[in-house]
Amino acid sequence: MSVRALDAAEVLPVAAGRALREAGLGWRPTAGDRFVLADRDMDAEVFVVSDMVADVHDFPSGPVIGFNGTVEWALDSVGTEQAVWLPAEDQLRRLLQGTFRRLERTQDSWAVTVHLPGDPAETVAVAGTAAEAYADALLQLLRRALT
Repeated sequence: MSVRALDAAEVLPVAAGRALREAGLGWRPTAGDRFVLADRDMDAEVFVVSDMVADVHDFPSGPVIGFNGTVEWALDSVGTEQAVWLPAEDQLRRLLQGTFRRLERTQDSWAVTVHLPGDPAETVAVAGTAAEAYADALLQLLRRALT
């Protein structure tokens, strides 16, 4: 299912999703996960993994929510390696596990503070959205794990 109604600030940028994947973040798709299809000129089209599709149909009597087992437009199957997962803010926070210390709102950005293993000081990741700040902190954690 394609999700066009999502507020752009709620969806992690594709570049951040790519960076997480390249840093070694694995993905086992579950219902509700957002993703884009990489390198198919569809980066602006965010998809959501769903067990069942619900569509809104407008009838003269008013809108009706229809539950469908299949969609009218479908792609062939694609492997997860062809998709770029765009984890949600809560998923990113869970992936940080025990390293997460706090999320703070500054005047024009968000700051995520983590305590990376082997580092005596806390590390702060700052970005324009909370999801991007979480992603930056997770990138630092993943890169630390690779060294």
